[in-house]
Amino acid sequence: MMEILRQLQLLVRITRTRNIARRYFVVNGFDGALTMLGMIMGFYVSEAATIDVMISACLGAAIALGMSGISSAYVSEAAERRQELRELETAMIRDLGDAAHGRAARLVPLIIALVNGLSPLLIALAIIAPLWLSAIVPIVPALALQIAIAVAFVIIFMFGMLLGKVSETFWLLSGLRTLCIGAVTCLIIFLVSV
Repeated sequence: MMEILRQLQLLVRITRTRNIARRYFVVNGFDGALTMLGMIMGFYVSEAATIDVMISACLGAAIALGMSGISSAYVSEAAERRQELRELETAMIRDLGDAAHGRAARLVPLIIALVNGLSPLLIALAIIAPLWLSAIVPIVPALALQIAIAVAFVIIFMFGMLLGKVSETFWLLSGLRTLCIGAVTCLIIFLVSV
C-alpha cells in the first residue's frame, strides 16, 4: 500500500496535478453548492413540492453533476495528457509508455476525473442532508429547506476561504465575496418566482 501511495505521489509531482485537482475541486464543488442552493431556494419560494420530490430532484441533479464532472474531465484530461506524452516522446525520441510519464498519462486523468466529479456530488449530498433528515425526523419541510440553505451558504463561504488561502488574500473578504454570489443567486430566484 505504501508503495502505491509513493508511486501516486511521484506521478502527481511529475505532472503537477495537485494544482489542477484543486482547481477542479473548487470550480465543480462551487458549481455543486450553487446548483443545490438554487434548487432548494426554488423549492422554498414555491412551497409546492413534497420532501420526497425535493430529495429526488436534488439527488438527480447531484448525480448528473457528478457524472458530468467525471466524464468531461476524463475526456479532456486524457486527451491533454496523451498530447503531452507524445510531445515528450518526440523530444526524447523514445517510447515512454512504460515509464513514469506513461503511467502518469494513464492515471492522472482518472484522478482528475474523480476529483472533478466527486466534488460537486459530495457537496450536493451534504447540502441536501437536512432534507433526508426531515424524512426521518419529523421536521417541518420549510425548516429543513432553511437548514439546507444555511448549509449551502456555509459551504460557499468555506470555498471563498479556500480561495483566499490559495490567492494569499484575506480569507474573510474572500469568503464574503463568495457568500455575496450565493446571496445574489437567491435574490434572483426569489425575484423571478415572485
